[in-house]
This record gives sequence, C-alpha cells and structure tokens, in this order.
Amino acid sequence: MRRRWVKVLVITVVVLAALFTAADRIAVHYADKEAAQLAKEKYGYGNTTDGHLDVSIEGFPFLTQVASQDFDHVSLTASRFTVDTMNNAQGGYLNIDRLQLDLRGVTVTSLAARSAEANLATGTLTLSYKELSEVLTRLAGHGGPLQVSRAPGSNGQAARVKVSGTVDGTALDATGTLLAQGTEFSLTVPGVERAGMDWRVGLPEGVGFEAARATADGVEISLVGHQVRLGSSRFGA
Repeated sequence: MRRRWVKVLVITVVVLAALFTAADRIAVHYADKEAAQLAKEKYGYGNTTDGHLDVSIEGFPFLTQVASQDFDHVSLTASRFTVDTMNNAQGGYLNIDRLQLDLRGVTVTSLAARSAEANLATGTLTLSYKELSEVLTRLAGHGGPLQVSRAPGSNGQAARVKVSGTVDGTALDATGTLLAQGTEFSLTVPGVERAGMDWRVGLPEGVGFEAARATADGVEISLVGHQVRLGSSRFGA
C-alpha cells in the first residue's frame, strides 16, 4: 500500500512539474512577443517588410522572475530596419544589417507605462558594405556606383573604409571615416561632397556607441550602457 502511495505521489509531482513548465514556457513566449512589439513601437526596429525582430527573455523559471519583476538576461536581435539621415536627405535611407543588444539585471519600474531599467547593456550594430555602398552612391549624386570596402586603421570610435568609383566624371580612390558617437554615426569621404551623411539610431536611453571597426563583412559598432532606461528612446520615440 505504501509503495502504491509513493508511486502515485511521484506521478503527481511529475505531472504538476510538466504542467508548470508548459505554463512557464507559454508565459515567456507571450512576454517575448509583447517585448518585441514594444521595441517596434518605441525604437522603430520593425519598420520594413523584410525586417526581423526577436526578443528573448532568458532564465527559468520565468514566472518566478515575473513575480519579483526582476529578469537576469534579456536579449534583442533586430535586422534590416531602416534609419534615415538626420536632415532627411533624398536617398539617405540606410538599412541596418543587424542590431544585437544584451540586457543584464532588468527590473520592471512601471507596469502601466511598460518601462524597465537594466543595470548593464552591451551589443553591436553592423552595417554591411553593400548597404553603405548603395546609400553613398545615392547621396553622392552624379557619377557611377561607389564601392565601400574594408580599410586598415580603425581607431576608437572611428572606422576607416575604402571608397572607390567615379564622382562627377572623376575617378575616386579614397579612405573615408565612419565616426560613431552617442547614438549617431556619420560617414566622411574625401572627394565626395557631404550631403547630410549623418544617421541616428533609436536606442534605449543610456545606451551609446563605444567603438567602431571595419571588418571583412562590414562596419561593426559596439554599444554599451549602464542604468539603461527601457521604454523610451533618447529622442522621444
């Protein structure tokens, strides 16, 4: 009789654990979708038809984190969303290849306002040479297509890039600078008239660009932030 009681108890515990796990995973899936929708609304990460946005709330059990309103790790990945030049120059739209943000120590500060604060944020923003080539060609105006590629010499917040092609009938072979500061980056190329080549990226308040470097595939900009406020952008998104 005792053995049967123990067996029933074990089965009950297993079933309850399975039900709790299922409920926990359903809850985190719903929360991931809600967080992704908020990121689209606040920061414009879902403003293209072929873009992708994913938010993942890590840690188990999720429901315990909800009860305490504290989350150890939240990650966000957005790709192919568009930013425009700060002066809305014609043809100045630029597709961001990828944005990756890792948020640590996230605490909900207001359920009504859907806002939170993270102790630390780190991440990277990647700009492909293909997209940089296309936007530079459009902004340069007259001439053939311009090609942006890797150049040595990245230093701190300035990444060096090689730019070649034709501008106003003159061959161009120059080294340009992509400078990333705050939430803005600019591209300066000798021999190309600067037609508002400045862009601003919607980032959580407290997150900014730390360094930029030219890689084999594109320009990679690292980001960092402390005591980051989530739910509002620096420029009122």
